[in-house]
Amino acid sequence: MPGISPEEEILVKFFLGPWLIGSCLELVLMGVLGCQFVNYYNWYPDDGPVLRITVAILCLLNLLKSGECFASLWIFLINHFGDIQYDLQLSTTAWWDTANPLMIAILDFYVQCYFCTRLWAVSKRWWVVTPIFILFVFALLSMVIGTYYIAIAQEQAVTDWFAAHLSSVCAGDIILSVTTAYFLIKTKKSVISTQTAELIHSLIRLTFQTAAPAAVVAMFNLIFSQMYRTNRPLLGYVEIAFNQVLPKLYAISMMYTLNARRTIRTRVSGSRPSGSRNGSGSDGPSFNARVQPRHTNGDVELGRIEVVTQKETTRHVDVTDMFASTHSIDDTKVGLSSPDQQIYGVSVH
Repeated sequence: MPGISPEEEILVKFFLGPWLIGSCLELVLMGVLGCQFVNYYNWYPDDGPVLRITVAILCLLNLLKSGECFASLWIFLINHFGDIQYDLQLSTTAWWDTANPLMIAILDFYVQCYFCTRLWAVSKRWWVVTPIFILFVFALLSMVIGTYYIAIAQEQAVTDWFAAHLSSVCAGDIILSVTTAYFLIKTKKSVISTQTAELIHSLIRLTFQTAAPAAVVAMFNLIFSQMYRTNRPLLGYVEIAFNQVLPKLYAISMMYTLNARRTIRTRVSGSRPSGSRNGSGSDGPSFNARVQPRHTNGDVELGRIEVVTQKETTRHVDVTDMFASTHSIDDTKVGLSSPDQQIYGVSVH
């Protein structure tokens, strides 16, 4: 590149390169998220206001983050084209650059809280959920402290707190996924209905499908963030690309979980989706003609399975209900009930 020294050219490749690649991927994933948000509001109009507002906030936060991403590219590559030293200084002089890792951590934490509520619905054990939640809180606080050290240009301290943050995120995601799967498997052993067993099996598979992408990216983020300590510190800048993408993967995992309810419900019922919200079009979750709608309070998308044996004895096993809906499936004896005004249930007779 004319006009800059070989050292600055290397900095351009290792600093602006990962930022450009990560931001482009982030904007592409925002398009994916946009489709997921539209599908959610089309497919699940009967979800409660709390869940719908939660999704709306997630959408707004991700739009703001994508706006920040685009603006940073414009500043780096247009306003200060070729001035790599100025671009590097922005990490301590521009609030939007200094706070970028913290914004990412807040978005990650928002989705992690959602998945913690799912684990609570499955386990109903505070001593299971609380340590994992505390781990995520520690990860957020670590990034708050790390942001402070970014502002005062203490590179060693930044590396240490990034390690604390990303290690907590990786460990928390793995423990959360394994624990959720454990309680789902434990529930599966208690049911007698084939449909219910298939339902829980789908939830177990979904748990790892949604957790894997974010966990893998967080792991690579951790690895490259520690390259600053090695004899090739420039490789540490590669973590910028992974860090930019991470919040979008978390958001996609949450929306995929919510939108998968339609597919899982259809598979378990053995029916074909008709398409409309009332079972006659292509816009929403639906079943065959035997499906009868019923009204429930959709504030919480989590529920429990009620297993009724041949002797009419009843056992209650809590499980994540990924497919909160206003439908009941009479032909398969899998129906949505409302044991209280805040929790959806799936009754298997």
